[in-house]
Amino acid sequence: MNWNRLVLGTVALLGLLGLTGAQRQVVLPNEKKMGAYLFVFFTDPTHSLFMATSRDGYTFTAVNEGQPVIAGDTIAEQRGIRDPHIYRGPDGAFYMAMTDLHLFGQQKGYRTTKWERDEKAYGWGNNRGLVLLRSTDLIHWTHHVVRLDEAFPELKDVGCAWAPETIYDAAAGKMMLYFTMRLGNGRTKLYYAYTDAAFTRLTSAPKILFEYPNPEIQVLDADITQLPDKRFCLMYVAQEKPGGIKMALSDSVHSGYRYNPAWVDAEPGACEAPNVWKRIGEEKWVLMYDVFSIQPHNFGFCQTTDFATFNDIGHFNTGVMKATNFKSPKHGTVIHLTTKEADRLERYWKKK
Repeated sequence: MNWNRLVLGTVALLGLLGLTGAQRQVVLPNEKKMGAYLFVFFTDPTHSLFMATSRDGYTFTAVNEGQPVIAGDTIAEQRGIRDPHIYRGPDGAFYMAMTDLHLFGQQKGYRTTKWERDEKAYGWGNNRGLVLLRSTDLIHWTHHVVRLDEAFPELKDVGCAWAPETIYDAAAGKMMLYFTMRLGNGRTKLYYAYTDAAFTRLTSAPKILFEYPNPEIQVLDADITQLPDKRFCLMYVAQEKPGGIKMALSDSVHSGYRYNPAWVDAEPGACEAPNVWKRIGEEKWVLMYDVFSIQPHNFGFCQTTDFATFNDIGHFNTGVMKATNFKSPKHGTVIHLTTKEADRLERYWKKK
């Protein structure tokens, strides 16, 4: 199967250029109409995008027989992607954001140096770009690379731009992109900015999303969920010793998050890349995270009903969560799909 079978279409063909979610008046499927889950992730060996589906939220099977569905070298300036996040927007479209970075670009022959720029000046894995994708069917995608240093002169010395995620800011009426950024070889912090309606560029300069009380500690990998009481829950990584997941709450999607010193994950070692998703038809939420401190590398899961107590439910294939035809996924996201959407995606990627 060709990794690039997902067609990278144009915004014009999708007929969505310049229209906001409010203008299009799309009726989104509610939770009662959802019958499946979609898990997007990448792997280190490929630096490409994978998709897996589940009907029960416990057992996930990768489409395309466990092979990538979009090759990183077809959409990213560094010829590799990391940290994919997917979100269903208010217009009914699917939005994906990814890190434009290949850790092994030199070994693969994509560049002649270890990193794009000097590590002493810009840090480990330095990059300057984010990849934005948009689709109405999970099959045909537009894609655009946002270079922060080119879009904003004040960010000409950006050291890294990692782990972008998307959420709709209803108060602003705009799609909001939030991500990890480092200036020069300083400490990573969490930022946010708004995108245009077509999801091709940033329309505002990045601003601080959340400040950790100890300025010596790096924070990264933000994930925002709106709770039933309308507050916003920010899960993020604090790189203490070991690094792990903490949580902050706010009445605003982009500011006012209140620091809570408690650790949320259940890992004795370091983990990263939190993502929260709800079990369909239940008042239960799953906190999923990337456990890079164990071998073989795996994902960990906790479950909550109140965002106060989180119960450990293990790792893939060591507890109730199962990965049937893939292993060692990295930094992913889970969203709900309708049964029709899941059926269509699986049929498209089924081997002939």
